[in-house]
Amino acid sequence: MTAGKMIIASAALGLASVAAQAQNTEQLQQALAQAQAAAAAAQAAAKQAQAALEQALAAAYEAKKSSASVAAPAAAPAASSGSSLTVSSGGNSATLYGLIDVTLFNKTNANSAGQTLTAPQVAWFSGNRWGITGSHALGSGDEGLKAIFRLESEFESETGNMDTPGVLFNRDAWLGLESKTLGKLTFGRQNALARDPAASAVYGDPYGSAQASVEEGGYSNNNNFKQLIFYAGSSTGTRINNGVVWKKAFSNGLVAGAAYSFGAVTGDFNNGSSTTASLAYNGNGFTLAGFATNANIANLTHQTTSIGGNVQLGSLVRLNAGYFNYTAQQATGLGDRKDKAWTVSTKITPEGAFDFELGYQIMSASNAGVNGSGFVQNAYSDTSGIKATASGDRSTVYGSVFYHMDKSTEFYLAFDHLDTTDGYKAAQANGFKSADEVGLGMRFKF
Repeated sequence: MTAGKMIIASAALGLASVAAQAQNTEQLQQALAQAQAAAAAAQAAAKQAQAALEQALAAAYEAKKSSASVAAPAAAPAASSGSSLTVSSGGNSATLYGLIDVTLFNKTNANSAGQTLTAPQVAWFSGNRWGITGSHALGSGDEGLKAIFRLESEFESETGNMDTPGVLFNRDAWLGLESKTLGKLTFGRQNALARDPAASAVYGDPYGSAQASVEEGGYSNNNNFKQLIFYAGSSTGTRINNGVVWKKAFSNGLVAGAAYSFGAVTGDFNNGSSTTASLAYNGNGFTLAGFATNANIANLTHQTTSIGGNVQLGSLVRLNAGYFNYTAQQATGLGDRKDKAWTVSTKITPEGAFDFELGYQIMSASNAGVNGSGFVQNAYSDTSGIKATASGDRSTVYGSVFYHMDKSTEFYLAFDHLDTTDGYKAAQANGFKSADEVGLGMRFKF
């Protein structure tokens, strides 16, 4: 029985009682008037009760909708595949994500005296980072036009220091537009296109995505086989400043990309600029990709062309392979640098919590500029002031074992062995012909 009905019933009982006691018609009329007033009050109370119930139901619906809007996205960008936090409201969404990687290293030839170092170091596989990415819907229908952004900062887990002192968002600071027809168009600091999954990330090592996509990505971050990624760089390293990047995934499996970074040198438009074009194809169980980059560094031309891909052999084995050709103009009288590099790797993923990776790469440098310590410079370094050159090979074999607790937490054991020949001296080996690294680490993604 509702509150309104209870009040009406009480009023009726009261009327019956008064009527039984009435001595004359006037008393009966007064009782009837009281009963009518009681009925009106009961009806008003019933309406108030109904309104309160409707408000309670509306509040419950809003609470349910709000809780449903906080969820982990299918994948956080180059960022993380853990339990990121996404908050949505209407056509707006923002995701907080991050990755923490802690590694205990053992390194041989860790200084010029050839001594060994055992200590936590900059993370083996992934730069520690946190970031915010999001979107704002600008249209409806199949186009799905939206504004997108990303701000991403890197830090060192062993010290808490910023990866780049004084630069908060040293990994990403960009704004752009995205739709099915347009693709993805972004402006600002971001990955060099050549290192992304739209290009060489699908064959540079076994740790990235097997399929080409418009997302950001890259290679392993800090170890003796890290240097291959510099062939996929630009005039500002493996990321670009003042960049404009377009990427689009087509329905036929093609993924295309183009990037330009402004040099921002007053009175010299080309100086410091770089241009990259990429093309990839996702087939049935395989991916092919390649890119070409042209960069102007101190008005000297640096160029890379590269091609590679991967093939998935059932659900167990993935094979990756790629080739890089790099040339660079150098200081007057020293001639051009000419490098050729190859890489092969595999990822083995049996059922269960473990996976295994193994890779090999060789970088053959010819007439490469060296710095003041005699170490061969990375690709896309400034070669305008070099005084000497060297030639030789740098080869690295590496491997790892991962144990995945869940999608957010994993442990790993990794190793690499570096060798150099002839005049090639690697800074990572401090001038020695070889160096070994072993790392034990833990990663957490959110």
